[in-house]
Amino acid sequence: MSFYRPPRVPASQITPEHCFLSRRSFLAAAAGGALAAAGSAAFAAPLTASKSQYMVDETLTPEKDVTSYNNFYEFGTGKGDPVANATDFKATPWTVKVDGLVGKPKEFGLEELLALPLEERVYRMRCVEAWSMVIPWIGFPLAALLDKVEPLGDAKYVAFETVVRPEEMPGQSGFFQPLPWPYVEGLRLDEARHPLAILAVGVYGKTLPNQNGAPIRLVVPWKYGFKGIKSIVRITLTDKQPPSTWNLSASNEYGFYANVNPEVDHPRWSQASENRIGEGGFFGANRRPTLPFNGYAEEVAGLYSGMDLRANF
Repeated sequence: MSFYRPPRVPASQITPEHCFLSRRSFLAAAAGGALAAAGSAAFAAPLTASKSQYMVDETLTPEKDVTSYNNFYEFGTGKGDPVANATDFKATPWTVKVDGLVGKPKEFGLEELLALPLEERVYRMRCVEAWSMVIPWIGFPLAALLDKVEPLGDAKYVAFETVVRPEEMPGQSGFFQPLPWPYVEGLRLDEARHPLAILAVGVYGKTLPNQNGAPIRLVVPWKYGFKGIKSIVRITLTDKQPPSTWNLSASNEYGFYANVNPEVDHPRWSQASENRIGEGGFFGANRRPTLPFNGYAEEVAGLYSGMDLRANF
């Protein structure tokens, strides 16, 4: 597998307009291990994973940045809100229901998912807000889970749904609701079965901290980060294109496909370049070019042959 190695960069953040205007105790049982965490100093249980062939050869984003700078609106709209507000979130016990157009619908316990062969994969992550990271995820191919439920012939899409717990997720309660809940996402079935698409259960050799989507989240590295739905509780196979939260909220700004494309600008900012978090500089300093499909074109462009690549955002 080959990855293009681009030049280097820093950080910026752009809060979506409608959110701007409107204004870790993580407990998990994993092979007999327990963990406890609080605040920004997130402790986690170690995970054993084999090294994968999918390892982009770039400098890793510092762990402190990966675990403190992210979007998880269920805990608040600020980049640091998930750390500050996720201390009461309980990630165990946990189950993921897989149903819909499948031959063997099933509810999987977290322990069963953690027993699948885990791999460490170093992926680039590109946020739609024009910042990026390089992250060492631990997880398993989404296809491995789909195989267990035996998709039926008329299944064309995979829908995802996150947990709703307003008593533990402050962003889901109160007068101001930044998004409709539950957060939902979707992929075409062929996208979901692509080897690069994984369900992540860890990062930096440990279980996911609450603020990063504990205990299980989607990672699709050729798409913008908002496709990476966190704290998944349900996966449904369907014959119709499923709803996507950001597309529902602002269809003119966030599409269903959300493939990284430097030639298609966001209506309010350019997508031609990006800032790499953790590399110093600020705002426009040290920006690097954004790569088509986030640098994974060789692997995934074939999924979209015949489509207008300007339209598949």
